Amino acid sequence: MQVIYEDNHIIAINKEIGEIVQSENPDDQPLENKVKAYVKAKYDKKGDVFLGVVHRIDQPVSGVVIFARTSKALVRLNEMFKEKTVKKIYWAVVKNKPENDSGVLVNYIRRNQTQNKSYIATNEKDGAKKASLAYNLIGASKNYFLLEIELHTGRHHQIRAQLAYIKCPIRGDLKYGYERSNTDGGINLHARSIGFVHPVSKQQIEIVAPLPHDNLWRMFEGVKLD
Repeated sequence: MQVIYEDNHIIAINKEIGEIVQSENPDDQPLENKVKAYVKAKYDKKGDVFLGVVHRIDQPVSGVVIFARTSKALVRLNEMFKEKTVKKIYWAVVKNKPENDSGVLVNYIRRNQTQNKSYIATNEKDGAKKASLAYNLIGASKNYFLLEIELHTGRHHQIRAQLAYIKCPIRGDLKYGYERSNTDGGINLHARSIGFVHPVSKQQIEIVAPLPHDNLWRMFEGVKLD
């Protein structure tokens, strides 16, 4: 488990591909439980450890996930996410170059609970919700393109569905139209950074998650955040 930021109120982890952030299944070993065990051992905590799950990223996705270590931080971080004052940046590797090198995608997304999949809809009917993101082409290799994405909303599978809709499915994402899976079962979508005002100190915080250790991501290691 890679801890990338830690203080008295917040802890941030660079989640690995395949890890589940939170689960009620007793057979799972979610990241939440691992972080609790880490805090308990490091600080020699007696009894239960308080840890608040602030947000989640999908199981096949890697990158930064933050947890609250105090109830005060949890309440304030939840409010920040609700008010959309948290800046969330993702990196996605796609095979097809988008028609425009940058742009804003605004769609309506409908979630299918049975399929655990989201679909682009034409309007807000039948529970579809507005989804918005901005993207920039920031890197390219012989076969792939690297997109930097800033999320404006947090819909289910939003980035995956919206990129697939513009014919740029994420590498390895069979569910959304990529032709083959990755050997590790993940997809090349990485929660690269998260920025927010610290809920207690009020300082501006930006936490950047190192890229996964594989050859494809290694090609893009020199690319910097805007």
